[in-house]
Amino acid sequence: MIPIQLTLEGLYSYQERQKIDFKNLTEAGLFGIFGSVGSGKSSILEAISFALYGETERLNSRDKRAYNMMNLKSNKSYIEFDFLNFENKKFRATREFRRNSKNFEDVKTPTVTFYEWKNENWIPLEHSNAEKLIGLSYANFKRTIIIPQGQFKEFLELGATDRTNMMKEIFGLQRFDLYENVAVLNTENRSELNRVEGQLKSFEDINEEQISTQKRNLKTEQQKFEEIQNVFKKTEEKYTKLKSLKDDFELLKQKKSDFEKLSRQKPEIDILENQTEIYDKTFRIFTPLFSEKNKLSKEISAQQESKKNQLEILQKTEAQFENIKNKLSAIQPKYEALNQSKIQENDLNLILQMLKFSEEKHILQKRTEKGLKIVKEVEENQKSIQQKIEKLSENAQVLKLKKLDSNLLLNVGSWFSERKKLEENLQSQTEKINSKKLEIERISDDLKPFEINIETFKNDFTTQIETLETQKKTLSEKRNQLEVQQKLAHFANELHDGESCPLCGALEHPNIVHFDDVNSELNEIQKQIEQLDIQKEKIQKKFLEIEKIFDRKKIFGEQLKSEEEVLMQMRNTIGEHLKSFIWKEFNAEKQIDFEEKRQQSFTIEKQIDELNQQISLEQKNLDKERKNLDSYNKTLAELTIDEAKKSEQIVTNKNNLKDLKWENYIEKDLSEIEISYQKLTQTNLETEQNYNQLIKEEKEISPKLAEQKTIADQLKKRISELEKEISENDNILKSSLSPQGFNSLEEVQKILSQEIIVDETRREIQKFRIDFEVLNKAVFELETKLKDFSFNEQDFLLTENQFKTVENNLKTANDSVVKITSEIERLEKEFKKKENLLKDLSQLQKRAENLKTMTNLFKGAGFVQYVSSIYLRQLCDHANVRFQRMTKNQLSLQLNENNDFEIIDYLNEGRSRSVKTLSGGQAFQVSLSLALALAESVQTNAQSEKNFFFIDEGFGTQDIDSVNIVFETLMNLKKENRIVGIISHIKELKEKMPVSLNITKDEERGSLIEIA
Repeated sequence: MIPIQLTLEGLYSYQERQKIDFKNLTEAGLFGIFGSVGSGKSSILEAISFALYGETERLNSRDKRAYNMMNLKSNKSYIEFDFLNFENKKFRATREFRRNSKNFEDVKTPTVTFYEWKNENWIPLEHSNAEKLIGLSYANFKRTIIIPQGQFKEFLELGATDRTNMMKEIFGLQRFDLYENVAVLNTENRSELNRVEGQLKSFEDINEEQISTQKRNLKTEQQKFEEIQNVFKKTEEKYTKLKSLKDDFELLKQKKSDFEKLSRQKPEIDILENQTEIYDKTFRIFTPLFSEKNKLSKEISAQQESKKNQLEILQKTEAQFENIKNKLSAIQPKYEALNQSKIQENDLNLILQMLKFSEEKHILQKRTEKGLKIVKEVEENQKSIQQKIEKLSENAQVLKLKKLDSNLLLNVGSWFSERKKLEENLQSQTEKINSKKLEIERISDDLKPFEINIETFKNDFTTQIETLETQKKTLSEKRNQLEVQQKLAHFANELHDGESCPLCGALEHPNIVHFDDVNSELNEIQKQIEQLDIQKEKIQKKFLEIEKIFDRKKIFGEQLKSEEEVLMQMRNTIGEHLKSFIWKEFNAEKQIDFEEKRQQSFTIEKQIDELNQQISLEQKNLDKERKNLDSYNKTLAELTIDEAKKSEQIVTNKNNLKDLKWENYIEKDLSEIEISYQKLTQTNLETEQNYNQLIKEEKEISPKLAEQKTIADQLKKRISELEKEISENDNILKSSLSPQGFNSLEEVQKILSQEIIVDETRREIQKFRIDFEVLNKAVFELETKLKDFSFNEQDFLLTENQFKTVENNLKTANDSVVKITSEIERLEKEFKKKENLLKDLSQLQKRAENLKTMTNLFKGAGFVQYVSSIYLRQLCDHANVRFQRMTKNQLSLQLNENNDFEIIDYLNEGRSRSVKTLSGGQAFQVSLSLALALAESVQTNAQSEKNFFFIDEGFGTQDIDSVNIVFETLMNLKKENRIVGIISHIKELKEKMPVSLNITKDEERGSLIEIA
């Protein structure tokens, strides 16, 4: 799988829509995605996994995955991933889920759609199964293409069974397990064989002799049929004529009978016709008059009832109106005296205000006297504080003339501090350089015993190791072939009839293959491999020791050069610093004099600060007193104004009195006057409200009373009109009786009570007239047709019996011919089927023998497991090429007899140990080597031009040298058409990347992606 483009929005820390174009990244062969911890690097891999499989490493469906994956500031999450599969076809996977607007924690199930790029358009697929498109399950996708954070060692630590199943899926090893296919074929063949044998049993009586006999019988029956057919034609003609004559006579008899019935009904129909006409005429004349009479009767009854109800309402309204008039007469005198009473109410209110103003004026006079005393005291305090401030300001001014400039002291002090710091750094740097030189000399002495060419020693050692590796690889491949041959030979020797084969499970072994003994050759190859390992181990140890010495010398040499450059720069900095001393008041070589003057200046400055603090404090006190004085003066002015206003208001109220006298109330109690005022106010209010309410009720009921009288008059008038209309209707009814031949209304009502449906009755009468005429005409025509013919029933019955007898004989002869013909056809078809079934039987029996042989070959899964172990051993050999290079030939990987991984430690006499004993860095190196070997095998298996996989973290466990080796290994993959993406936060690794993405996290916008 090759990624093309990824779009994500509202996912984890990605708030805004971000897009990654992988084209430039994958073209580089090696690229990185970098960012600080928590910036959202690993979320990119989770987005790809979730888009393809709907699964993530961090969350499962029970973790409220959709809610927890969605950015908390977003209401929608969207992922779109474009990629090429192993067939170089372009696909797109999209997943989208939204937040419920009414429930923040409710996130709807994601919608997923897969597309394929065809004819310049994205065509939706009917499924969303990524395994069909990529060829890997989610578990193996994590192990071979996208390796999540913390999962890099999973393949290394898998159990033997799980690892074997993974190898079967990735390399398609199930193609070696053909037992089920053969079993299905064998079952199908056995079923077909049973079916054919069962069908043949039903064909045992079918033969050619039987068919010939039936053909002779057919010829005899055909001759017999032709003779009977000639007799049948003559008899049929005579019978047809007699049958037609009989039908005509029977029809005439039936028509006459029907005509007689209609003739008997005719008088009744004539009477019904007369009644219908009378009913129709009466209905049209009298029904409208009766309807009108009923309508008028109903209306006059309703009007009389309404009149009765209306008179009752009118009586109640008149009683209410009389009651209101009586109440108005009673309250009228009080209402007329209301104006004089309100004048007294207003005077009492003015007198109450005047009494209150007098009390408030007395209080204001007392407050004014007290305020004048306080203002005098504040003015005296203000003068005292002002004199103290002036004296402190004079003392501070004298001290300022003795103080040095603060900026001057600061600049000179900084210069002396910087000089001291530079001199100390120079001394420390000189000591560091001397230490580096001594260390380099000691390292050079360590190289002398090896007697090597410094310029070519790496190539010399590499050539020796590669030669040994090539020899070992050749021997390993030969050993694997011999081991397979040895294993098969062992299985062949252990085969005995009646015992099941360990590979296929068969109990019979007709053709056992014989193999030569390869034990001696295997032992010899094993010894050669062990010898090569010993040589390689010695070379690796020697090369490792020399390389460590060179690395140390190179590191110290680079450090010495760097430190000397720093020392030179320090000396130049000190020279420039001495030139920058420009202050004539001081001497650059007498720092003690400067310190004494600076200390004196600090003491003076401290005294000035103390004086300024006192001045500030006294100034605050002065400001406070000024504010108090302003406040007091303002309050006194307000009190004086309020007192004048109260006096003026008392005079105004006294002049507004109309009925009462102020002198009569000056000495009275305020509460007594308030009670009198409230009683008078309440009485006036009640009188006015009651009078207004009665006037309102009188105005409302007057028009209502007039309206009700009018309604009563109208009802009376309408009843009179209705009585007149009823009388007129009765006169019209009576005058209509004589012209129509009626003596009374009862006769009319009797006729109308018949309720004849006129139209329907007339249709029945008309139908009867038509049927009567049709039958009359039909009888006449038949009598005319048959007047010259006669019919004999006995002759007809005799002829009919002869016809039926000949007809039965003809049918019997025909059935015999048809039956024999069908039997011949059946026998010929069955005989043909029998021949075909015999051919099929022969082929199925031969196929059954072949399938039995194949079943014995493929029964059991032992052979598939053995092939899987060979693939795994080859994968291990390929991984060792890179793993040994990364570990400087100190470690290698191998499989034990249980197909579990083990580590060979060449620094400890080549002994094996568990992979769980590896350090974090070593585990990363071996896992990376296995992942690269696995990806290489997957690419070869899929026959794809390029392959790709992602690594999330892992580099944090490596030191600088290991990182360089791993990075060099990854860079070489570009030559092998491998594409590797790395996710890390290590800055040193970022600097080595040819191209990379940088992930930053903004507090407002979330995670942002940019090309570094």
